[in-house]
Amino acid sequence: MRHRIIVLGAGYTGAVAAGRLARRLHREDVAITLVNAEPDFVERVRMHQLAVGQELKPRPLGVMFADSGVELRHAKVTGVDVEGASVDITGDGGAEALTFDTLVYALGSRWHTHGIPGVAEHAHEIASRPGALRLRARLAGLEAGQAVVVVGGGLTGLEAVTEIAESRPDLDVALAAQGGLGDWLSARGRRHVRKVFDRLGITVHEHSAVTAVEPDQVSTADGGSLPAAVTVWTAGFAVHTIARATALEVGDSGQIVVDATMRSVSHPNVYAIGDAALVAGPGDKPLRMSCASGVPTAWQAADAVAARLTGGRIPKTRARYFNQCVSLGRREGLIQYVSADDVSHRAALSGRFAALYKELVCKGAAWGVANPTLGLPTRRRRMVRELIPQDH
Repeated sequence: MRHRIIVLGAGYTGAVAAGRLARRLHREDVAITLVNAEPDFVERVRMHQLAVGQELKPRPLGVMFADSGVELRHAKVTGVDVEGASVDITGDGGAEALTFDTLVYALGSRWHTHGIPGVAEHAHEIASRPGALRLRARLAGLEAGQAVVVVGGGLTGLEAVTEIAESRPDLDVALAAQGGLGDWLSARGRRHVRKVFDRLGITVHEHSAVTAVEPDQVSTADGGSLPAAVTVWTAGFAVHTIARATALEVGDSGQIVVDATMRSVSHPNVYAIGDAALVAGPGDKPLRMSCASGVPTAWQAADAVAARLTGGRIPKTRARYFNQCVSLGRREGLIQYVSADDVSHRAALSGRFAALYKELVCKGAAWGVANPTLGLPTRRRRMVRELIPQDH
């Protein structure tokens, strides 16, 4: 019997983990199954571009994993039974249960409504391809002068609002931020963001927590309201609820608690990566949900699984931050250098060079996913055909 590895989710982390496992292990020893709800890989970091009408390069998972030994299942995950070591999925052939010996949980995150009234009913999200396409259709139908409000002053909010303002200069575009504009950035970074916002004509409402969303406006904590023919919600991410419904130990956020090798602290045959994992970074601060921090967790998990199955040495590499890459439309960008624990340094790159840098980062991340079995050492070890000690 081959050791059955199931990877749930083919975003940045799941696709990278599946490809890395296929490279590390022999096909006759393992059966790797990658389950994903969509047939294509979605470049989530480009959803703001898709929302304003830009066409993205198609990346079919079937092409990416052709001849890799990874079996693709186009299906939605509906449940995980960690005690019974099975996963419930629903695809074109109906409901089915898949059994596993090792599970890699990479279902990622979705938009976080924070329970604010009207968000789910009236706001648009760009955390998913369907959401970005819905926003795309809505923006295309707006007439000149209509108001668009982007809620959320984090990285996603900055990218979304500048992309919309640049592509539709005829609209009245605004950003509502709970704090100050880019208040986590260095002084140089904040100045550049304000400069770009001024050039694009973006109205900024700082320290304006949104308390409700209606079809034509948003309400703020100070009792005011902002007109909004379209509201775009970018106020954070929330993990999929499936993990919380299992016997896995999860944190307050619903993320799966893992050790330094990305293995569940409660169920050693389960690994969690990316946004779904509660990972301690430098200074024991939880890693934020991002592609930058997620991909290293995929490397770590895949290498740990392979090492445990082959009797090799288990690597333990602590993830750290180097910079935050922000696109501010197609012609401007900001590269904010940060400490290992994600605190901004004084140094920052801005302007056209920063935009090109960010584009290279996005292309590099997509290339790594599109070529999942390349770039790793060719030497493989045979599996140790015996039970793996729980404390290994």
